[in-house]
Amino acid sequence: MKVLAINGSPRKEGNTAGMLNTVLEVCKKAGHETEYYQAGGRAVYGCKACGSCGANKGKCAIDDWINELYPKMKAADAIVIGSPTYFSDLTPETKAIIDRTGFMSRRDGNAFSRKVGAAVSAVRRAGGIHTLDSIQHMFLICDMIVPGSSYWNMSLSRDIGDYDNDQEGERTMIRLGENISWLLKLIQEEK
Repeated sequence: MKVLAINGSPRKEGNTAGMLNTVLEVCKKAGHETEYYQAGGRAVYGCKACGSCGANKGKCAIDDWINELYPKMKAADAIVIGSPTYFSDLTPETKAIIDRTGFMSRRDGNAFSRKVGAAVSAVRRAGGIHTLDSIQHMFLICDMIVPGSSYWNMSLSRDIGDYDNDQEGERTMIRLGENISWLLKLIQEEK
C-alpha cells in the first residue's frame, strides 16, 4: 500500500519536513511504498469554484502543480498533509491543496473515500490545533479515515531543527506512522 506525504511548508527541510519524514520512515519499515511531495513554496491559486473539475473528471481548470499532485493523492492509500502554523492557521499552499483536491475528488466519484488521511503541524506555541482541524475537515468531508496518535499530531518547533530536539513530537509522529500502517493492513485484508 502507498503512503503519500505532502509538505505545505515553504521550508523544504524544516520541521514539517522532519515530521513527515518520520511518519514515512515508520510506514516504509512496515512494508509500505512511500512518496514525499514538496508543495510549499510553489506558486498556487485557490479554488475558483468554477465546477470544471466535475466536467473534467477531476482535472482542475487552473493549470498548475495541483493537477500534478491530484493523481498522486488519488493513487495513494494514505495521505499525510503537513503544514506549519502561521497566525494560528495553515499555509496558503496547504489551503489550496485542501480546497482544490478536495473538490476535485468529490467531483471525481469521491476518489478519496475510505483512504487514510492524517494531518501534522509544526507550531511555535499555539494555534496548531486549528491547523490540524483545517486539514482534517477535508479528510472527514471526503469520507476518509483519520487516525490519531499518542498526542495531537504536532511538534513544538519554530526554528529550523527544533523538531530534532522535540522528543515528544517525534514519539507522536512514530505512533502516527504505526497507526497509519496498522489501518492500511486492515484495509488491505478487507480488499
